[in-house]
Amino acid sequence: MMRQRLRQDLIDLMMTPGLSGHEERVAKLIRSRLSDAGISSRVDRMGNVIASFEGDASSPSVMIFTHMDQLGFFVRRIEADGLIRVERMGGVSERAMAAQAVTLCVGEGRDVPGIILNKAHHATPPDEKYKVLTAPDIRIDTGHGSKQAVEAAGVRIGTPVVYLPRVIELAGDRIAGTSVDDRAGCASLLEIARGLATRDGNGPSVHVVFSVQEEFNLRGALVAAQALKPDIAIQIDLMLATDTPDMEDRGEMRLGGGPGISLYSFHGRGTLNGVIPHPAMVELFEQTSESLAMPLQRSAQVGVLTDLSHVQLVGEGVASIDIGFPMRHSHSTVECCDLGDLEAITRLALAAIGRIGPDFKLTRET
Repeated sequence: MMRQRLRQDLIDLMMTPGLSGHEERVAKLIRSRLSDAGISSRVDRMGNVIASFEGDASSPSVMIFTHMDQLGFFVRRIEADGLIRVERMGGVSERAMAAQAVTLCVGEGRDVPGIILNKAHHATPPDEKYKVLTAPDIRIDTGHGSKQAVEAAGVRIGTPVVYLPRVIELAGDRIAGTSVDDRAGCASLLEIARGLATRDGNGPSVHVVFSVQEEFNLRGALVAAQALKPDIAIQIDLMLATDTPDMEDRGEMRLGGGPGISLYSFHGRGTLNGVIPHPAMVELFEQTSESLAMPLQRSAQVGVLTDLSHVQLVGEGVASIDIGFPMRHSHSTVECCDLGDLEAITRLALAAIGRIGPDFKLTRET
């Protein structure tokens, strides 16, 4: 039953566009699913969706969160011939852009389809065949043929653009397509919220947060944490699967091998930020996975950054950890995850939260 709910939530979320700063459609879907489960939620000024579950006031409070936005582009110019120029938003893989289908997000029921132009192979000289265009160089064709027609369709400077939402159901309960990062995290967090709504006993107070603008330099979760002031923060996001030939030297994270925890992340590219998790949180998840007889994978990566890097610094400091699901082909149109990993991370998170009581040690003393 959980697996089927995760599948349906993930598919519906992947098919709903939500560029950073324009997550309203995703938020609407998430709030609808929460409401269906009898869970009330609210939206803050940034656009974060928050559902709170009151618990034992003597136990540390928990914020468990994931981001609901996706990367893409913004329209920067419409040429006289109707071709559209864009700026990238977030870590768009420019190697993966050419010849992709896109959606220009004008409004529900009014979105405009387009394609990223790719020079005909027969006309491409040798010195261009291995050149990767940057986002400012590409052009998008909507078929309209003129600036006036494009604008009449509702496209303007600033219109959000995402890769055409699609879902590819592979063998073995594996799902590929657009925005698995981090709609898979959202599907898991929805299931965690359902579990918290029906939990036995009191447990700690838990704030479930679906955050905005993660792909735009980690914005929304920080605002939520400043308001909620949690003692503990648990972030759910992808972890780079390293079980393909192109990634095997980066670690030991296997798709279908169960959830993982990050022991070290550091961006290292302009944003000098990252997370070294709180030892008590590492111990919590290691002991919980052992009690569930569940494998727990480990990750340590440079080039990775999550909202948690800012959330951990709120107030007096927050005991923090990144947990995640293995994912292949990050920031492409064929991101891939395994539903078994999503189910496992959901069960792990709920069980770990259930072990947090008044005696949970928040300091780093040995």
